[in-house]
Amino acid sequence: MDEGSDSRLSNIFKKIFGSNGQQLEEHILEARAEGEIENEEVSMLLNILDFDEKHVSEIMVPRTDMACADASSTVGDIAEIIINQGAHSRIPIFKETRDYILGIVHAKDLLPPLLEGRRDMPVTSLMRPPFFVPEEMRLDKVLASFKREKHHMAIVQDEYGGTSGMVTMEDVLEEIVGEISDEYDQERPDEILEIEDNVFIVSGRTLLDEVSDKCGFELESGEVDSIGGYVAAMAGRIPREGEVFLVDNRQFTIIRSDERQIWSIRIDPIHE
Repeated sequence: MDEGSDSRLSNIFKKIFGSNGQQLEEHILEARAEGEIENEEVSMLLNILDFDEKHVSEIMVPRTDMACADASSTVGDIAEIIINQGAHSRIPIFKETRDYILGIVHAKDLLPPLLEGRRDMPVTSLMRPPFFVPEEMRLDKVLASFKREKHHMAIVQDEYGGTSGMVTMEDVLEEIVGEISDEYDQERPDEILEIEDNVFIVSGRTLLDEVSDKCGFELESGEVDSIGGYVAAMAGRIPREGEVFLVDNRQFTIIRSDERQIWSIRIDPIHE
């Protein structure tokens, strides 16, 4: 698949329906309301519409949160980072500061020296060349670059060549299909769980109309589709865990969030 093909699906949709993105979104939501497509399919279709408009800086792990290692590290040091920090299987290696990324070390390359008892082996001998993308690059281009260059992780650079953060293939794909979990991830909660009368725990990715239907109050937005996006737009940023917002006689408490999105929200009625 050549570069740009990942945004072609969105363009094909728009040509078929003769619509802009907002009108096409309305068609998709109408089809859901009529039972023609399922909620998961709706989420994916809406995500595809937005995919070529998002930049990598919106989804990357910021440099302050990157699990990295100094070039003086040993094989044993990197193994401990992967195990103790729950890090990716690929670890960026820097010299002096994170703005100077020398290379990437893959977890599987650590196995031979570890099995041979060479924990003190310099990690620089195992490095692979780093892959860089600019922070203004759109996600469809990032995905095309990953496929073309056969990489699964990229270092995101700012306009001056410094390190802004990092992004993985999984991060990009999650923008289409939602959270991708493996056996080491925490179990994802139900989309909407009523824990007591009129008190709900809601996944941040739940569609607004689904929240309205199941929780018994109206939420509308012309800008976002999910409850997490709704609260983030209201706050003007990604709220921190424990922050509270009042919405139409209800209290929204952020249960879990990170630098990129809201994962879960508790909704309580406000009793006057």
